[in-house]
Amino acid sequence: MLSDRIVYLDGDFVAWNKATVHIMSHSFGRGSAIFEVISFHDTDAGPVVFRLREHIQRLFKSAGLLDMELSLSHDDFYNAVVGTIARNQLRQGFIKIICYYPQISVDIKPPHKQLSVSIFTIDPAKDLGGELSAVPSTTACISNWRKLDPQTVPIRAKAAANYLNGMVARLDAEKRGFEHAIMLDTQGFIAEGGTESVFLVKNGQIMTPSLGTVLESITRKSLLQAAQVEGIHTVEDRLRPELIYEAEEVFFASSPFKVLPARQVEDRTLENVPGPVTQKMSALMENIATGKDDRFEEWLYPV
Repeated sequence: MLSDRIVYLDGDFVAWNKATVHIMSHSFGRGSAIFEVISFHDTDAGPVVFRLREHIQRLFKSAGLLDMELSLSHDDFYNAVVGTIARNQLRQGFIKIICYYPQISVDIKPPHKQLSVSIFTIDPAKDLGGELSAVPSTTACISNWRKLDPQTVPIRAKAAANYLNGMVARLDAEKRGFEHAIMLDTQGFIAEGGTESVFLVKNGQIMTPSLGTVLESITRKSLLQAAQVEGIHTVEDRLRPELIYEAEEVFFASSPFKVLPARQVEDRTLENVPGPVTQKMSALMENIATGKDDRFEEWLYPV
């Protein structure tokens, strides 16, 4: 249960119910928190964290884009993540790092540059009643909401406030009878899902929107790199939405689920889901994350 979990909080390990912040804190009122969601997996050699170094690098990049300061070094973060997993005696699940301003503030400017750091570990099966557990496929629509434009806020920052964009897109999708949303950017090209990267498969090649209007997703990067090692051709480009109706396969990707195929997009039903490329990438990512593919051993950080 979540109430039994131990949380890292600014250098200490505290009980779950002690990991609190005042409602009038700057990050609660302004959404001025940055975060990372990272998966960790059980392997024959013990638990491993998927691409921990890259996640921490992105956390520092988010802080820099928003003129924030982190109190820990990269090595401190590695040790804190591993320590939190070990104290909770978990072998697989998810890590959420949240860095935030705890100080009470009504000003739009943060009271300090330096953030507090919290680290949580969660086993979806034990703690969330299966929420976030893998599902075989999903349905999606093209959202009425557009992806945040990079000229409005730093969309490369994984910041809490930016995710209101994805929230309204997902709620819009649910109202229309779908499970996920595909957002277009402000120029009308495919961008990403509410919290997921979007991939299309056409003529055996994997296509995904190029960086610039989407988050620099680590799962996206991993899929592209793994596909190239497997000899699957990949394309990063500005993708017109009509391609959704031309692609043989459509799938989403994120930290909680590495590959999630779509069985329906708008009024189009896709056949034989998951398709051959999606199925191959799903199996490949599963083998990589669980330590069964030595080619990607450096992606796994031991606990």
